[in-house]
Amino acid sequence: MYPEDLIAPMRQELTAVGFNEARTAEEVDKYLANEGTTLVVINSVCGCAAGSARPAVRMALNDTDKKPTQLVTAFAGNDVDGVNRARTLMAPFPPSSPSMALFKNGELVHMIERHHIEGRTADMIAENLKGAFAEHC
Repeated sequence: MYPEDLIAPMRQELTAVGFNEARTAEEVDKYLANEGTTLVVINSVCGCAAGSARPAVRMALNDTDKKPTQLVTAFAGNDVDGVNRARTLMAPFPPSSPSMALFKNGELVHMIERHHIEGRTADMIAENLKGAFAEHC
């Protein structure tokens, strides 16, 4: 586990734009039981999370009228139960962090894995997300 004071600013980058934290399996299930679309972001301390993933999510949400009904995040390495449950629901995709998954009525409809984040700009990832939002939200 990472010290909470170290990751608090990284959590706040997402909670400040409306993300709900799902630290437990029960919280993940609660959010995904709701109708509509849910964007789940597995947050991370890595450089690609800081440089591309979190900025891309904020950019995508700020630059579109079509948005998910709910925004949910869990932090890899700290929110172990929540992350594990979310990853179970993201199957058949292998666990990765950071990652982003869009669910519609509890069903996975779009996935962005770490290898889709590494080496890509925040703008590229934001465009990917906005395309998914336009199609499913």
